[in-house]
Amino acid sequence: MRYNEKELQALSRQPAEMAAELGMRGPKKGSVAKRRLVKLVVNFLFYFRPDEAEPLGALLLERCIVAQEEPGGFSISFVEDLSRKYHFECCSQEQCQEWMEALRRASYEYMRRSLIFYRNEIRKMTGKDPLEQFGISEEARFQLNSLPTTHRQTACIGSQLDVLD
Repeated sequence: MRYNEKELQALSRQPAEMAAELGMRGPKKGSVAKRRLVKLVVNFLFYFRPDEAEPLGALLLERCIVAQEEPGGFSISFVEDLSRKYHFECCSQEQCQEWMEALRRASYEYMRRSLIFYRNEIRKMTGKDPLEQFGISEEARFQLNSLPTTHRQTACIGSQLDVLD
C-alpha cells in the first residue's frame, strides 16, 4: 500500500472517534505491554507515547480480526499474517467492549455493508432507491453478492500498516 507520511501525521491530529491510554504490546516475541495513547481516526488506529505529539505507528483497520483476550484485553491480528498480533489492555471490561465495537465498525468494508443493508431496507419500505437521486445506480461495488462472507463474529474486514515505527 502506498501512503504519504505527512498526510498520515496530519490525519493522526484529527479529532478521534475514541482515544485512551491503553497497555499495548506489539507482535514481537517477548515484547512487554507499554502505556500508549491510542487514537481511532476513521479506519486508522494510531498509537503514541503519552507525552509525544507524533505517532509511533498506525494500524490500518482493514482485513483484521478483533478478538477478546483475557478479561479487560483484546487483540488485533491481520488476515494476511495471523501470527502478527497486537495486544491491548484496558482499565475495565466495559472499556474493552467499547474499543472492540468501535474497531469493528471502523473498516471501509463494514461501512459498505451498512450502506447496502440500509439502502435495501429503505428500498423495501419506499419502493425507491435512496441513492438514485445522487446518480448512484446498481453499481457492482454496492452489490451484496460481491461481498465475502465472514463466519467469525469477531472479524472486522481490514489490513495493517505499520508506518511510523
